Amino acid sequence: MASTDIAAVMRLSAQAFTLYRQTTPTSRALFLDTIAQHIEALGDALLEQASAETNLPIARLTGERARTTFQLRMFAAMLREGSWIEASIDHANTAKNPPAPDIRKMLVPLGPVVVFGASNFPFAYSTAGGDTASALATGCTVVVKAHPAHLKTSSMVAAAITKAIAQCQMPEHCFQHVTDGSFETGKALVQDEHTRAVGFTGSFSGGRALYDYAAARQHPIPVFAEMGSINPVLLLPDKLSKEAGLLATQYAASITLGMGQFCTNPGLLLAVKSEALTAFKTALASAIAQVQPAPMLHKGIIAAYRQKSQAALDTGCASLLQSGITPTSDMEPQLLITTVSGADFLQTPLLREEVFGPYSLLVECNDMAELMQCWAAVSGQLTTSLMGTDQDFTNYPDLVQSAMTYAGRVVFNGVPTGVEVCNSMVHGGPYPATTDSRFTAVGTAAVKRWLRPVAFQNCPSALLPAALRDENPDGIWRLVNQQWQR
Repeated sequence: MASTDIAAVMRLSAQAFTLYRQTTPTSRALFLDTIAQHIEALGDALLEQASAETNLPIARLTGERARTTFQLRMFAAMLREGSWIEASIDHANTAKNPPAPDIRKMLVPLGPVVVFGASNFPFAYSTAGGDTASALATGCTVVVKAHPAHLKTSSMVAAAITKAIAQCQMPEHCFQHVTDGSFETGKALVQDEHTRAVGFTGSFSGGRALYDYAAARQHPIPVFAEMGSINPVLLLPDKLSKEAGLLATQYAASITLGMGQFCTNPGLLLAVKSEALTAFKTALASAIAQVQPAPMLHKGIIAAYRQKSQAALDTGCASLLQSGITPTSDMEPQLLITTVSGADFLQTPLLREEVFGPYSLLVECNDMAELMQCWAAVSGQLTTSLMGTDQDFTNYPDLVQSAMTYAGRVVFNGVPTGVEVCNSMVHGGPYPATTDSRFTAVGTAAVKRWLRPVAFQNCPSALLPAALRDENPDGIWRLVNQQWQR
């Protein structure tokens, strides 16, 4: 759809919102379930198309499709359970001086949401991914700007959603699909007067541009942008002394998983110099040297990877520890592990920037004090990982408090790659990992990005939303006079 049509697209979305917001949670739950069914009905054709456009293997895409349909059904289950709406009631109290009015509160949808599809997850973070699913769940209408790297895949999924709209008799334009990939189209979508919020997964430069477009509006709107992360890993002394080889194997696999094309890729390793660290380096280099490169997602990503990894080496203070097997095609990356001293890392801001791909930087610190300095020098992150024994955590009791300051998810003795879809997951973090650290892009709490609270004071019972009526027709959990009840 051409950029000149964006005003019409958003006008239709706004008109549909007036109807879609009135649909019941139960009907929207059925709608999400039906979308999942239609995506699954596309069968192998969808997987083959996605693989052709992204170079991702069928096995990986099969798992990602399952994750995507699981997300849709997870939000459907959330709608049926009901507590997501955060209904609370404080009855009038004439005994107070002055008398307290009857006040009831719940969350309501913001309005039309624009979602930008991600290149590295053609299903789970794209057309019917977490942003779209969570926004549709709340009663917001959605306009998806398809990622140009997998337009045909996105169009197939969009067609599945359109079928579900017709089958469930939802408002025709509660979901729309825009395939124009121009920057002007993106800007127009964000700045249209009808747009009420934006979801984005991608680069820092892209997310920041959308954030600035939204802030420049006459009426600014929230942009929930997930903009990447280097996900620092602390290899603590006692753990390293006991498991250097195991840690090397574990992290070599994590660094190179999917050719490093994950926002949770461990791009920074922090450790104190020791014989154990030397053993770790040897084992890590050996493991990396055996990993076969595979094609990256598209030409833009591999070009950026080559430029940024070379820029890190060109600083003159980062040195190559190990490169992987020599690539055999233009789309295959050179796997790289580099090292730098703690002092040089602190003095070279460029080394704290994300290199999106199969790359990681090992910072060799003189002592734990320098390691903590290096950790603190890194800006907000999606994750940080603590690889330690009970002895390590006893020796350094402040690690957890620091980790909470730096990241949205703290991983203990594991790798950050792999984001479990569940109620408790937080996929977010302080800026610049995201534009708003109060929210998550994964899990049922993702709906809170598209909602706002509204209070009803002394509202006639007949005018109250169902969730706030005394009879509680949907049987949901509510906070009534400071007591949870159903």
